Amino acid sequence: MIEFKTSIFKRTPLLFLLATLFACGGNPNVEEVSQTENSFELVLTDSLDYQLLGDPIFADVSSDGSQVLIYDYASSELITLDENGNLLGKFSKTEDTPDAYGFMMELPGFLGNDRVVVSGLRGIFIYNLEGNLISKIDHPEDLGGAIFMPITGKSIESISLDGNEFLIAKSVRSRNTFPGEQAFYDRYRAIEWIDIKTGKSKDIIPFEEGSIFKNGKGYIESDYTPAYEWISNRLYVSLGGEPKLRVYTLTTDEPLLDTTINLSIPDFRELPIRERNEFAEGSLTVDGSTPAIRNIHQVGNFILVHYYAGMDPEKTKEAEELWMSGNEEEAGQLFEKLEKEVRKGFLIFDLKTLKQLGDITFPSGVETGGFLAAGDFLWFQKAPSEEIEEDFVRIYKFKLNQP
Repeated sequence: MIEFKTSIFKRTPLLFLLATLFACGGNPNVEEVSQTENSFELVLTDSLDYQLLGDPIFADVSSDGSQVLIYDYASSELITLDENGNLLGKFSKTEDTPDAYGFMMELPGFLGNDRVVVSGLRGIFIYNLEGNLISKIDHPEDLGGAIFMPITGKSIESISLDGNEFLIAKSVRSRNTFPGEQAFYDRYRAIEWIDIKTGKSKDIIPFEEGSIFKNGKGYIESDYTPAYEWISNRLYVSLGGEPKLRVYTLTTDEPLLDTTINLSIPDFRELPIRERNEFAEGSLTVDGSTPAIRNIHQVGNFILVHYYAGMDPEKTKEAEELWMSGNEEEAGQLFEKLEKEVRKGFLIFDLKTLKQLGDITFPSGVETGGFLAAGDFLWFQKAPSEEIEEDFVRIYKFKLNQP
């Protein structure tokens, strides 16, 4: 199995044979910006700073919005802050010890306000804010390797249901098959539903009938990586580059598909066509240039569907060829240009009626990889300066208004 990890915020394209992961900054004067589209507007209400010279990614915000969680790739530290930017705790688990999670497979997330959850190759680990291990949950099967594309706000999630705590995570089961075989598409399940108390998990959400992933072609992991949100006993799910929002209700046996919404996204491209004979058993691939529904959030009475419309595949092929031929600087410049051209934003739906109400692109000056949400607010990470190396991370808090 191939293990591959890189930050989606790195500006230099890395290992195109396996993945294309990148993002670019924007105008840093976000304090002066508010944005209005389709009668909705994002209004900046607050921000917090934390002194850090590293490579941080904004991972999670607590459900009440009082705490934020940052992961720093440079130090491998998990850092928790209060809403004023004061340090609550930080720790690293890179040593070969029983409480180390190993290769990180999803960004960490909050469990309540006093615990942090990390899904790693060695299992799912729950720590307090200082890094003391509280409990460990084994994966349902041994894993030989993993691959993951970090996206701001796309972290392991926790919910409370009937007085019990559960985790929702991307399923990483092999199911004794791989994407070059029909069995993979028959057996696939997108999500692990994990009982924290017992450690037992159930894999849920298949490729539904009529899905593009059942058309006889082959797909890489980033093509179908799930985006999901649990709201009032319903699970909202989209799978990668398939522009559909599916709503499930939970039954005693399996989630029951309730509603399917075809998403209307400007400039949203189609996934590349790959034949199944191109896939080798044991290989793992992600591609950050292709279209995807990257996340789903609840904000007040709205559902936000975060999308990345995708790059022109012919131009990305040109950039990859430049990279492979040794023209790394020219390839990087082309990728940065292509990234700026991609539409990135979120659709707004009414939570009760599921009617689409708006479509907002990202504010300038923030990282366009993703965002967090809690209550009536959205949180974005400041884009890094293109001129100087900064010794802090800044998180912006926006209010979503409908004038």
